[in-house]
Amino acid sequence: MPAKTVAARSSLKTRNKRGLATSKTLQTRRSTSPSEASGSESDFDEPKQTKRRKLGNDAKPNVGALSKELFGPADGDFKPRTCTFPGRAHSLSYHRPLLLDALKGREYRDALLKWFDSISTKRGMPWRKPWLGSMPDAEAVDRRKAYEKRAYEVWISEIMLQQTRVAVVIDYWNNWMAKWPTIQDLAAADADDVLAAWRGLGYYSRATRIHEAAKVVVSDKGMDGLLPKRARDLESKIPGVGRYTAGAISSIVFGQAEPMVDGNVLRVLSRQLGLLADVKTTKAVIDLLWTAADTLVKAVARDGASDDEDTSKTIPESERPGKWGQALMELGSTVCTPKPNCGECPISASCKAFAEGQSLAVKSTVKTESSIGDMEDMCTICEPFDDSMLAEAEAVMDGSNGSKKPAASVKKAKSSGQAKLTAFAFTKTSDKKAAEPEPQAPETTSSNATARAVEHAKLFPLKVVKKAVRQEETLVCAIRRSNGQYLIERRPEKGLLAGLWEFPSRLLTEKDDASASARKSMARDWVEKLAKAEGLDLSCLTYRGELGNVPWLFSHIKLTMHVYLFDLEDTAEGESCSTERRRWTGNVEAESMGTGMRKCWTLVREAEA
Repeated sequence: MPAKTVAARSSLKTRNKRGLATSKTLQTRRSTSPSEASGSESDFDEPKQTKRRKLGNDAKPNVGALSKELFGPADGDFKPRTCTFPGRAHSLSYHRPLLLDALKGREYRDALLKWFDSISTKRGMPWRKPWLGSMPDAEAVDRRKAYEKRAYEVWISEIMLQQTRVAVVIDYWNNWMAKWPTIQDLAAADADDVLAAWRGLGYYSRATRIHEAAKVVVSDKGMDGLLPKRARDLESKIPGVGRYTAGAISSIVFGQAEPMVDGNVLRVLSRQLGLLADVKTTKAVIDLLWTAADTLVKAVARDGASDDEDTSKTIPESERPGKWGQALMELGSTVCTPKPNCGECPISASCKAFAEGQSLAVKSTVKTESSIGDMEDMCTICEPFDDSMLAEAEAVMDGSNGSKKPAASVKKAKSSGQAKLTAFAFTKTSDKKAAEPEPQAPETTSSNATARAVEHAKLFPLKVVKKAVRQEETLVCAIRRSNGQYLIERRPEKGLLAGLWEFPSRLLTEKDDASASARKSMARDWVEKLAKAEGLDLSCLTYRGELGNVPWLFSHIKLTMHVYLFDLEDTAEGESCSTERRRWTGNVEAESMGTGMRKCWTLVREAEA
């Protein structure tokens, strides 16, 4: 065997191992249902319960080098690389976004902005307003106050939107702004009132952090009520503001060329780049897509600069960065969804996932693996096409209806590995760019081809197997005094339902007997312990019974709350309490309780009737 071939095969084996490891470590954040609302990824999210598919070692790629190659200055002679089937073999340079193309990139970018202008008011979001930078001086009596209020409005809307659907947020946002129209009003608000206004949005720690952050912004002499304009300052100075929220405020309000990337945008960029990888948990993939978003928003900002402006060092402030970020999010939430409507997409022409699907639908445009160039250029970011994905691709190529379920999320997917040895043209020219064929446009754009392309686009980004929801049970004990008051306790300031009030509760552990009789005994023991802590006469305590159970689903916990009622015929008066976190209340309706606990209160109230 020729020495060159032996060396090549040995190098390929090493490369494959490295590629498999790298693709698994290239592993972001806004789109699972929270505890009491549906929605998306957040700076305040509870930890995601996902499980990575394990394929190899944990070697990390050089993201900086990849970023320079994929998102560096456009080269007028650059030729887009192709992705070939079967096997989906491709080079690293294949992932350079066409939105940055030297010839047509500006056209694609403008198409998305034009689309956003046409639909931006359709969903009636009251926080979407004209950019203040375009406000005539005559209308800006107090420009600083205008920016102060605008930044506050966008901040609140973005935090609410991170975990809840737009249709739900609109009413919450309007009510919030009516109650606290300025950041100074919010800073002076009562903590319980803030939690009560957040009721139903889920992840209540977000409301607490917003309240604390408002106090910081108002009390800080440097900020004096105005949120910082730069994303890095927002992240470092404002409690609870993370990478996404900082980018949103900076770009939408202040016109800074900062990326704003949520779960919807990660999905859009994954498809635009043809990146078949896990964008939820793989840090390197997340960082790579954030770099892509950063490069794109800066390109969009430069597009709007005048001919005499030097944008090599300073990028002008304008409405374009904010519009671009919102356009990507709007596209991801309404068109480029998990089940995309590619026919309505304004930038499908630059989408590599869509183009791959179209090429699969047209046999004459499908390339063979032997057309790929030097193995050293091969992609180590994407996950390999597994057997089920390959079968789906072949079904489409054979002209079937693609009835087999796309299996990007199949639990026991068998890896087909990286491209085969025959994929590399070791005996061909050493010119790496010349070794790869120029892309060919599909011969047809029929509805059938589009439908097949949509099915292929659904594979992007790679889906991960969600960890099973943990099941828990808790005892909820409502203790009613003869004067109509109930004992309530405040939850810890951190964790699930942080800072909310609830009836005294006890979580059942794995060691506890969860039978009905055992639960009754534990509930009585628990209430007697609380009564002693309050200095109450146990002889006045009467067990009324179990009122029922309330199932409640959080993003990572399925909770069953068993509700018990006790009467306390004591003669004590007032609202004495043994600790600051426990007190009696005569108005449960007005307390800041989570929606699940309020369902428990409904059972208690019905028992009173």
